[in-house]
Amino acid sequence: MVPVGVLKREGSQRKGEPKQVIFSDGIRPGGDLTEEADHPQDSRLPPRRTGRVQKKVERITQGNDQSITPRTRCLRSANSPRNKCHIPENGLPPVLLSSSGKDYVFDENPDVEQILTKVKSDEHEPVIFSINNNLFVSVKIVQLDCCVNRTCWAFTTKGMCTVGQDEIVIVLECFQDEKMIPKDIFWHFHTVYEEAYKGNPVSDMGHTIFNQSFLGSRDHGGFLYIRPTFQCLQKITLPSPPYLFGILLQTWEAPWAKVFPIRLLLRLGAEYRYYPCPLISVRNRKPVFCEIGHTIMNLLADFRNYQYMLPQIKGVTIHMEDKRTVINFPRNRYDDLMKVVMNSNEHVMALAANFSAEADSHLVCIQNDDGNYQTQAINIQNKPRKVTGASFVVFNGALKTSSGLTAKSSIVEDGLMVQISPDSMAALKQSMKDMTAYTIGCGSLANSIPDEIVLVHWVEDDKNVNIGLCSVIDNMSLDGVESIHIHNSPDYIGECRAIRWTEVFLIQNEESTSSRLEPVDLSRLAETLAQACCIALTPHLDRLKESSISKLGLRVNIESERVGYEIGSNGTKLPDFYMNDLDSELIPVIHNATSHSQDGPISLELIFHILD
Repeated sequence: MVPVGVLKREGSQRKGEPKQVIFSDGIRPGGDLTEEADHPQDSRLPPRRTGRVQKKVERITQGNDQSITPRTRCLRSANSPRNKCHIPENGLPPVLLSSSGKDYVFDENPDVEQILTKVKSDEHEPVIFSINNNLFVSVKIVQLDCCVNRTCWAFTTKGMCTVGQDEIVIVLECFQDEKMIPKDIFWHFHTVYEEAYKGNPVSDMGHTIFNQSFLGSRDHGGFLYIRPTFQCLQKITLPSPPYLFGILLQTWEAPWAKVFPIRLLLRLGAEYRYYPCPLISVRNRKPVFCEIGHTIMNLLADFRNYQYMLPQIKGVTIHMEDKRTVINFPRNRYDDLMKVVMNSNEHVMALAANFSAEADSHLVCIQNDDGNYQTQAINIQNKPRKVTGASFVVFNGALKTSSGLTAKSSIVEDGLMVQISPDSMAALKQSMKDMTAYTIGCGSLANSIPDEIVLVHWVEDDKNVNIGLCSVIDNMSLDGVESIHIHNSPDYIGECRAIRWTEVFLIQNEESTSSRLEPVDLSRLAETLAQACCIALTPHLDRLKESSISKLGLRVNIESERVGYEIGSNGTKLPDFYMNDLDSELIPVIHNATSHSQDGPISLELIFHILD
């Protein structure tokens, strides 16, 4: 029996039309709102978005009485002055001197030599630069003698979260006697911020590509963004989670970042003998891949126009042990796996896997000087190899009985090729539809016991999301709680500041198995709650910011025994001073949702940012 999944979230429905959260601009969740809801979630590149609406909140006095009603007025959605770049053509961006009190204090014309002295000094805190009103970057030169034994620039952002973008860390190897902070990193952060503001963020295993010279060379092709796993993080200033590390790529490596980033990640690990890959960026290094040449990926992905690629599903892993290979499918990724089954042809079904923290080693694909691809393995230092991860699997259902084999499993580059009969292919696909395990015995037909087995089975839900996050309301852990970044919400503008809804956490959202009625439309509920909260708080933005409140959380609970909301920041509830306005706006929305709800409990947590 298939367990009931989470209401309107990816990966739960087996029959009928899948229920999904779809926001008012036609975008559905997938971690970031960057794909069209009307198109299947295949492996095509997402469309680009262009910006967000701004709304001015005004207080209107009604008639002769003194009651005041908020009203919103749409403004042009031109480039927001809040995004105005502070990076000068010559010199450095403003340096933050103080952030206490009502306003920030900056050094608008920092002295380069003085700044370099502070950046290099172990006794001085990282220097913080202002990229725009809401994006800051801390910079420090660090001696990474704890792991890679290199001297590096460490750049750490603060403020990417205000546009629904994970914070970013870039650790760039420092040239000897380098006398200027590499400003191109600042410009790159500004570009990432602008793109996220338009609704085009980067995420884990995502990339950005350069179309001009970067850090003094046209050979630098872009960045690959990853979440750290086993890497050393000592001596690096880390932002609040979630965050990504950007790894500088060479131009020849860019196609792999687009099509099959896990291959590139592990190849860099093999190059530097660091599992799974180093977090440092090295300028002017030799690329680890050259011309694409002859690779199995030519059959599985489009390197020319990037119109399709090997489907990769969150949480899927491949573990190779002695005479046994296990392919793990998380139960909450059922819908995505069904798309793989439905889109595959009669004889071939292929999908990419993820890096597995449970494996102690991983297959790596090496391109030699002749352009040919070879297989190696990379493992955790000083640890025996017991479980080896693979990066993809191809099921080939064209094995003939004349071969004398029941099935055949072989390593191809950094993945696995499993050759099975047409009947076995049909049975495998049916077992995936039924969410049941399927065992493939490999070896001679004459043998009663297979030489090795390939087990395809279903495992617990993939909860490897939002690790390390805590609620800003009460520090409740949000580990494993799915969330959606919001890129289509309007900014609500007060006198001097604005407030923006950037994320919603789906804390509890149980789908009723008995109700035939439609459940609460979570997307509409979340949007309405966000609008009500923003309208209530807009008159108080200056006061909130002066109280060191810039990030707020609103948690709404709707269930039979408990209906209400909590709002807070910095781990504490908001003072009573703000409650009257919040009650006036939020309670009608919550009561309306309660009256229309016929299903199980719902708990959402919305995140807002106050912007300068």
